[in-house]
Amino acid sequence: MIKLIDLLENKILVPRRSKEERSKNYLIATQKKIQQYIKDGGKGDLDLKGTPITSLPQGLTVGRNLYLRNTPITTLPQNLKVGGNLSLNNTPITSLPQGLTVGGSLFLSNTPLTSLPQDLKVGGYLHLSKTPISKKYNEKQIKQMVPGVKGTIYI
Repeated sequence: MIKLIDLLENKILVPRRSKEERSKNYLIATQKKIQQYIKDGGKGDLDLKGTPITSLPQGLTVGRNLYLRNTPITTLPQNLKVGGNLSLNNTPITSLPQGLTVGGSLFLSNTPLTSLPQDLKVGGYLHLSKTPISKKYNEKQIKQMVPGVKGTIYI
């Protein structure tokens, strides 16, 4: 029989993990997912949306799509190559690295992005709605700044 005194003295109920501990474990699991993706040859999609990731390893190449929307990511590695789409919507990222190549479309909506690297290459569309760049420049000006964008620029 469970006694009230045992409940009050915390002899039976075990407290849940703290929010910080859960966040730490989730970040470790996310990092393991990235390492496994690299170990598996970087083929297919890498879906990290909604995870606590803030950066990615140097030398990362993603075979298809890279989903980072709704993450706290603040930086991307130099010379990142993404074979398909790169989704950075709703992230705090303020700049993109030199040598970024995206085979598909690049989604940057609702970010505080203030500049784009001149050597940026995008095979599809560039989505810049709700960014400081979209408020400051028109499509023609952005196209001149980043001639490596093949598709339409949406501001």
